[in-house]
Amino acid sequence: MQNEKTPKDLAAIAYTLRRNVVEMIGVGKAGHLGGSSSLAEVVATLYFRKMRFNPKAIHDPDRDRFVLSKGHAVLVQYAALVELGVIPREELYKVKTIDGMLQGHPDMVRTPGIEAVTGSLGQGLSIAVGMALGFKIDRRTSRVYVVMGDGEQSEGQLWEAAMAAARYKVDNLTGILDRNRVQATGPTKDIFDIPNLEEKWAAFGWNVIAVDGHDTSALLGAFDAVEQVKGRPSLIIANTVKGKGVSFAENSAAFHNGSFTEEQYRKALSEIDEARSALSGSTGGRG
Repeated sequence: MQNEKTPKDLAAIAYTLRRNVVEMIGVGKAGHLGGSSSLAEVVATLYFRKMRFNPKAIHDPDRDRFVLSKGHAVLVQYAALVELGVIPREELYKVKTIDGMLQGHPDMVRTPGIEAVTGSLGQGLSIAVGMALGFKIDRRTSRVYVVMGDGEQSEGQLWEAAMAAARYKVDNLTGILDRNRVQATGPTKDIFDIPNLEEKWAAFGWNVIAVDGHDTSALLGAFDAVEQVKGRPSLIIANTVKGKGVSFAENSAAFHNGSFTEEQYRKALSEIDEARSALSGSTGGRG
């Protein structure tokens, strides 16, 4: 937990994470830019402010847990773990290689700091519910944070887990729904429309808060608020932009899992650096 980080610091860190993601993808290699970039502020807020997570003691049994159910967006989690010193920086350039520790989806064996193997969508919430119930049984104060995609909401197992979490009053569980409205092949509303998500989750017994997922102050307020909720799990719906921070990738299904040309790669880095520099006075990342 990095309590000294202000919302402005966290906003700068989010752009540092985006830069790391772009560097991981590089030129001519496909990578999940869209959903990683949309999550940057959520991940920055959790890892650098809210979560009880000590980079020097990543196996502390009382740590909070981060489960990335939308495992294809793991590049942004790697980016955070690199900035925290859990993963060596040189691993950024070996993503999805035989010799690298960073694969295209989370791997608990090869990668330090990963809490669950995910990527088959719909399963991460079940894992998180089990973790949270276990902490209650063991009387631990650990919280579990699980990130889901909006395209993932069409998975049936997810809703079974949602019912179980409410039935067993798992109030140490916080779901984050990355509502960027674009999935692998197009807009979610055109592929498998699920309207009224706030009302649906509330009907399943969850406390629901919707916020701007790129506003670190709003995210901090939401994470603080759900800690006060007793007797039921909470869901934070983060309204985000797919590919946030890279103009030509924003709201584009082509960059759900796309590759850069050399020109696009340089443009993406330039735009991210410019946005980060605009957050003058921040201390949240490397130069």
